[in-house]
Amino acid sequence: MYVRDAKNRDEVWLLDHIEEMALDDAAFRSRDYVIAVDEETNERAGFGRIRIHKTDDGDFCELTGIGVLPSWRGQGVGAHVVERLIETAEAEGFETVYSLTDEPGYLTQFGFEPVESSDVPAKIRDRLAAKQETVQPDAVATSVTVDEFAMPASLREGFKQASPHEAGDESAVEDAEDFGIDPESATYKYDTGR
Repeated sequence: MYVRDAKNRDEVWLLDHIEEMALDDAAFRSRDYVIAVDEETNERAGFGRIRIHKTDDGDFCELTGIGVLPSWRGQGVGAHVVERLIETAEAEGFETVYSLTDEPGYLTQFGFEPVESSDVPAKIRDRLAAKQETVQPDAVATSVTVDEFAMPASLREGFKQASPHEAGDESAVEDAEDFGIDPESATYKYDTGR
């Protein structure tokens, strides 16, 4: 496995998976993304991007659109995407990186800490409000200084051996929603009344 910059030919794949995972695609540009790739099969496993916000008060860096395909989860793919994005942010001269997420627990393992919305720059606060209104109502602001970012050893090792889960794994279990059925309102031919 390795993480590379996205190429123009990755755009359709990215857009499909961003939509499938209901991730934020505001100001989408494929060149802002990185993609985790299996070096043996060339299969794409995960992605993420940094978004730089330029303001009169300075520039701010946000990690966003981080996603891992279900068959690749739990193997350090997302961790390596985040690491690459932090390295990119540091190379761009940022000391602090923000992320707006409804899964802050995932990022805390790398050193991110939740931040009160009143304590983030106005542009990041506006992005948080927009994200809460559109794709992630439970999103919160988190931040990390690039020097405090840390990769857990277990995730580094897992990434070296990562491979897609087989069809019989729990991640492959299909449910009613996979077939477009709303289980809350669906009626069935042989409803037993239970």
